[in-house]
Amino acid sequence: MADTHTVSKRRFESPDEVRPAGSGKAEIVKFGDVALMRVTLPPGWKWSSDVKPIVKTDSCQAHHLGYMFSGRMHVVMSDGSEEEFGPGDVVDIPPGHDAWVVGNEPVVNLDITGSSIWAKPS
Repeated sequence: MADTHTVSKRRFESPDEVRPAGSGKAEIVKFGDVALMRVTLPPGWKWSSDVKPIVKTDSCQAHHLGYMFSGRMHVVMSDGSEEEFGPGDVVDIPPGHDAWVVGNEPVVNLDITGSSIWAKPS
């Protein structure tokens, strides 16, 4: 844990936790009560196929606030609304969605809010 009175540095290559997400993964780095999650999802990854069996909910219940570094992701909310995200997008995705990688490039994003529950077994 980081001391609140010193400058500290961490790297995702040495995370506090690596969480499998089907064919994808999340690397989580913690600074006290704050956690940042780098999510890497390969082409063909889909929440309902890769993570739903782990968490046993009908839709993703994590709130994602983050930044897309690479790849494209399509999100469909439980109410039927849809959005697609790509590199450079800052995203805010409320709970209650499915999502999947679009195309042949892996998705890499930084998730600021979802690490407490995303892809955690129920």
